[in-house]
Amino acid sequence: MKAAVLTDYDPSLSRQQFVLQQEVPDPEITSPSDIVVRIGGAGVCRTDLHIIEGLWRERVSVELPYIMGHENAGWVEAVGGSVESVKVGDPVICHPLLSRGQTLAARRGNDMHAGGAFPGIDSDGGYAELLKTSERAVVKLPQSLAPKDVAPYADAGLTAYHAVKKAAVNLVPGDYAVVIGIGGLGHIGVQVLKALSGAAIIALDRSEMALQLGRESGADHTVRADGTELDQVLALTGGLGAQVVIDFVGEGDSVAKGLKMTRNAGFYYIVGYGGKVEISTMDMIVSEKSIVGNLVGTYPDLVELMALADRGLVKLATREYRLNDANSALHDLHRGQVKGRAVLIP
Repeated sequence: MKAAVLTDYDPSLSRQQFVLQQEVPDPEITSPSDIVVRIGGAGVCRTDLHIIEGLWRERVSVELPYIMGHENAGWVEAVGGSVESVKVGDPVICHPLLSRGQTLAARRGNDMHAGGAFPGIDSDGGYAELLKTSERAVVKLPQSLAPKDVAPYADAGLTAYHAVKKAAVNLVPGDYAVVIGIGGLGHIGVQVLKALSGAAIIALDRSEMALQLGRESGADHTVRADGTELDQVLALTGGLGAQVVIDFVGEGDSVAKGLKMTRNAGFYYIVGYGGKVEISTMDMIVSEKSIVGNLVGTYPDLVELMALADRGLVKLATREYRLNDANSALHDLHRGQVKGRAVLIP
């Protein structure tokens, strides 16, 4: 099969060719629960840039060369002998984790803490024509949703939904929620906030293209990150700050400012990474702010997100690239030129 293969790290992200187009062996069924999916779309994620930089090599055990791509959807191509929930030809979206179903975390539904493979991160992923996954990981798509249109929901959408679902229980009508970073995750987060809460939503980004996407996604207010964003948010919230701040950036000054935008007894949800959360114990005690980390969501989260998408309550902004244009997609993402999410199509 054809694949876009990562053969070496590039810490400066300066190479023209991050991945190489190669012919590689097709994945094979080796376990009764295995499923091979013919890729209809593979999302291009900022995590892929971090992988290319080498930031993940101390976190996971992976040997180069390998195939990135952890946001995948397509059609069932082959199944193992015990698979009953889907059949060849069914459209599916793939939960990014192949968890060990017998662990206590998995039985509680927390597949992201259950161990197992993470295709595209620690094993071959979906920047290819075919992907090997498992029955436990696939969600059958309704006929209203095409794989190429929903692939980024497998991580970007799922992560945004997971964070917003936790945040929504702390929001009532009249509250304010700030979304920092209106990119591939943030624009989904705005829509999910709109669907799950009655809060007024403030979208914050430094890019006018992103702020326009925030408005299209349902934000009630937009704030340009031009150095005055903290004052702007405080002005909108009567000087108190927002009950919920969801930070999809997580680096630079977004963390410090995000915490300052969070009102006393409010909640700061950190989703993006690369920076540090620094707050004194005295400030934590006096303000009673809660700082909440967020990983990718659960299998039930993905099912629920697909239900929202099926009803048209969330829609992905995507830009399509052919698989052999993977380097163009990665460079466009690196330069901030992708509105929403890039998707590779074999």
